[in-house]
Amino acid sequence: MRPAQSFDGVEPARAAPSDRTPRPDGGLSRAMVMLFAVAAGFSVANIYYCQPLLTGIADTFEVSSDTASLIATAATLGYAAGLALLMPLGDVMDRRRLVVTLLLVVSAMQAVSAVAFSIPMLVAASGVMALTAVVAPILVTFAATLAAPEERGRVTGAVMSGVLMGVLLARTGGGLVAEVGGWRTVFGLAAVLMVALALVLRRTLPRVEPAATMPYPRLLRSVFTILREEPVLRLRCLYGFVSFAGFNVLWTSVAFLLDDPPYSYGAGVIGLFGLAGVVGAYAARVTGPQVDRGRDDAVTGVLFTLILLSWGLMGLDGGTWLWALLLGVVVIDLGVQGMQVVNLAVTFRLRPEARNRITTAYMTCYFTGGAVGSAASAAAYAAAGWDGVVLTGAGFAAFALGVWVLEMTLRGGRRRGSLARSS
Repeated sequence: MRPAQSFDGVEPARAAPSDRTPRPDGGLSRAMVMLFAVAAGFSVANIYYCQPLLTGIADTFEVSSDTASLIATAATLGYAAGLALLMPLGDVMDRRRLVVTLLLVVSAMQAVSAVAFSIPMLVAASGVMALTAVVAPILVTFAATLAAPEERGRVTGAVMSGVLMGVLLARTGGGLVAEVGGWRTVFGLAAVLMVALALVLRRTLPRVEPAATMPYPRLLRSVFTILREEPVLRLRCLYGFVSFAGFNVLWTSVAFLLDDPPYSYGAGVIGLFGLAGVVGAYAARVTGPQVDRGRDDAVTGVLFTLILLSWGLMGLDGGTWLWALLLGVVVIDLGVQGMQVVNLAVTFRLRPEARNRITTAYMTCYFTGGAVGSAASAAAYAAAGWDGVVLTGAGFAAFALGVWVLEMTLRGGRRRGSLARSS
């Protein structure tokens, strides 16, 4: 009897028994789930450490805010490239070896950043670091693969919560460490932490045979095939692109607003603004059940409306009202993280056998949008200050809301036409 084939005609590899069985009955123990969550959080944190450090870096090298912002732009763009080029390897390589190798490269690049003597050196190190920092999404899919079917949703949710907390750790912890030891200390500690994490995962993660024997070029081409054949995936990729673009418009420039009068905050206080990430974890719990009930369209409209309103709050009186700025940060974090959950939940319905490649397509668009948002934010702040940043972010949100309204209108028209023909 011929083995089953995947949707693209490639024979899957046979799963081999793991040399480190997570639990006798299959699935993952609570300790292993916690390890995956912590590892994913610390891995993704590398992308965001630089955000509260930009003012300190700009002062060290005596450069403008838009020049320093190139570091954040390079990190986001590099991460998008890593998602496109490296994450699919999880389908054809031993994921334990892949994860450990990537973490060691991340560690080396963070060490380079810690001793960098110029902005170009920092930008280059940031880009290469981010290219190989795609460990978190690989760990999410790895945990889902190891989990028993009846616990897969819970495990995936737990690891995603770790990712969100990693973003929080990076912005808050990075700012506090920089306040005490300077921005170079943040990168140095990150380098040491990644080596330690690589050693722990090398000893702890199970070794599982690759899920497919697909050649790498065909693996990459299949991502485009799925994207071409799934209109829902294309729409959700657009939503992810725009929502994360607006998110990075905020976080690329807010440090410069808070560093100037009337705030004049240091890196430690600026980093505390990242505590809004707690709301993102709450949004994951609230929006997930709504999507399970089939309300993803309505939730999408509500979340984009909240994001647009958040920019109105943050723009009050040129961003000088602290309560409005704080509330706006909380609301935009709720909206963007909620959209992330909705988008992934909707796209995961499409082809269960191709979730890694679906995630590759979606997350590549998502972080490419983030890079566009970072670049747009830097240009807007240099040209028009915080008011320019607010208008840019609000423009992204208004565009997304307009696309949603158009989609709902067209879908309603198609539904009415179908009913008219059937009658």
